[in-house]
Amino acid sequence: MRALAAAGLLLLAVHGHSGLPLAGKTVAIDPGHNGDNWAHPAEINRLVNAGGFMKACDTTGTETDSGYTEAAYNFDVATRLERILRAAGARVVMTRTSNDGVGPCIDERAEIGNRAHANAAISIHADGGPATGRGFDVIYKPDAPRSYRLALAIRKAFAAGTGEPYADYVGHDALDMRVDLGGLNLSTVPKVLIETANMRNAADATRLESAAYRQREAEALARGLEAFLLN
Repeated sequence: MRALAAAGLLLLAVHGHSGLPLAGKTVAIDPGHNGDNWAHPAEINRLVNAGGFMKACDTTGTETDSGYTEAAYNFDVATRLERILRAAGARVVMTRTSNDGVGPCIDERAEIGNRAHANAAISIHADGGPATGRGFDVIYKPDAPRSYRLALAIRKAFAAGTGEPYADYVGHDALDMRVDLGGLNLSTVPKVLIETANMRNAADATRLESAAYRQREAEALARGLEAFLLN
């Protein structure tokens, strides 16, 4: 019911009636890492093309001090976002559909969005930065104006919807242009990666461990995607 209500808020905000604003749009959601990556080091350490250079297939991700893993967190937010977008009429493709597997590799994550001809793609993560640092950061690749526009839309909606501050230890004003991320480099569709918070920071970790807050995050991301897709 919460997901449907959030989708309804999206509809009313844009149209003021009960149409489906995202009908005909395709969104690729990429929950970073996977729950069993840690148990398969040979597989996730295998080198794959990351866009002109080789990089490990995947990594294990980080966790909060209490042991809440990034892989589980990413998947939870991603599935909440998926429900909201589907209720708003979007076709949604996920790079993984459970949190008890391995991978997929970074090149395949990009290819899933490419094959779907996604109108937008988002990779959901939480950082493992210094304990003294907090905040969120949206990453995009250079020379990709549509991805930059998506990054701006996500930054605006996420800040407004969650109250999470801009990261104070990485990027600049919650934006970060990087060339080392295969999942972005290999994407032929507009794609960003959001580090929604720092799991190693106590204040951020408390928020991420709350199901109600994760729902707020998903709603905020949906609004950002909607703003990008409809403008």
